[in-house]
Amino acid sequence: MQTAGPTSWTGSNGSDITIADRYRLLIDAVADYAIFMIEPGGRVASWNAGAQRIKGYSPDEIVGQHFRVFYTHDDIAAGKPERLLEAAALHGRVADEGWRLRKDGTRFWASVVITAVRDDDDVLVGFAKITRDMTERRRLEELERAHAASALVQQARENEQRRIARELHDDLGQRIAALKMALGMHGKELANVLPTRMHAELEAVAQIGADIDSLAAAVRRIAADLRPAILDDLGLSAALEWLAEDFQSRYGVTVQCVLDISEPDLGEFATTALFRVVQEALTNVARHAHARRVSIELRNDANHCRLRISDDGIGFDPKAPSRPDAFGLIGMCERILQVGGSLTVDGRPAGGVTISAEFRLPVKIHSALARANR
Repeated sequence: MQTAGPTSWTGSNGSDITIADRYRLLIDAVADYAIFMIEPGGRVASWNAGAQRIKGYSPDEIVGQHFRVFYTHDDIAAGKPERLLEAAALHGRVADEGWRLRKDGTRFWASVVITAVRDDDDVLVGFAKITRDMTERRRLEELERAHAASALVQQARENEQRRIARELHDDLGQRIAALKMALGMHGKELANVLPTRMHAELEAVAQIGADIDSLAAAVRRIAADLRPAILDDLGLSAALEWLAEDFQSRYGVTVQCVLDISEPDLGEFATTALFRVVQEALTNVARHAHARRVSIELRNDANHCRLRISDDGIGFDPKAPSRPDAFGLIGMCERILQVGGSLTVDGRPAGGVTISAEFRLPVKIHSALARANR
């Protein structure tokens, strides 16, 4: 059998280093992977520096111990360590991912490859086991799945609110309008047939008409709060201007809008997120800020979108602990996270509050959410 190079080389001190020594030095130098040998019966036969770093055992503590000590109680009870060795012996190698235990009892998510090692006569002499700590990757994957699930819930809620708002506006709104017209017609008929002395009774009918007008206004307001039709029909700029005018008329707070956006670049998901963030920010101003002026700035180019909402209200102490019921702020942060961005809140006592959000374009929606949109 030919070899790729000499069987030994000369070290810096003049001594010969064999191929076996080189392999040992290579394995000992790898710190990101636990690389060790297992005897056919399952006992640890060697231990590298990466194994000590990941699992916490020194060579003296672990060599000679059965490798099942790395597995959880459930895996041991199910015979998983032995089954992995059997599979590696049968197929040559086996790969696995799962929870493993460190010396101190803490768990980490491991990616494992076990390879059967045989001699020239094809006799099993042991196993080479390589383990990598993938806990951080798994945590990020779980976080991504959580954000995707949250985005799906948000999208489903928006779709349901859109449906309810349309029904309130188109169905219930039309029925209320028809009721008002019918009441008006009957009122005129009664005025023609009732004696003059009883016309005062018609004031009760007129009051019912006023109550119907108030009911119609309440239905329109509820429908707009659920999902303003203007957002779907005319777009984000028109919806934000309407939101600012409505807020100004309700609370007497001056609202200035500076909008420089290209809505096709944003997409529907980001458009809805931005509208809801502004809506929630204005709600917080109305509840807590005691402000006289609010500024809304929204700009985007082909690569970034930036939102800034400022008020001149009472502000807050940044050193004070966050309120446990600050669900509005949590919701705003979650919506911006779902479009891959970040949101910050800056405030100081008597200095107002500024909410800033930024994300990259185009927005990359999770595949599950993309399927739901289709």
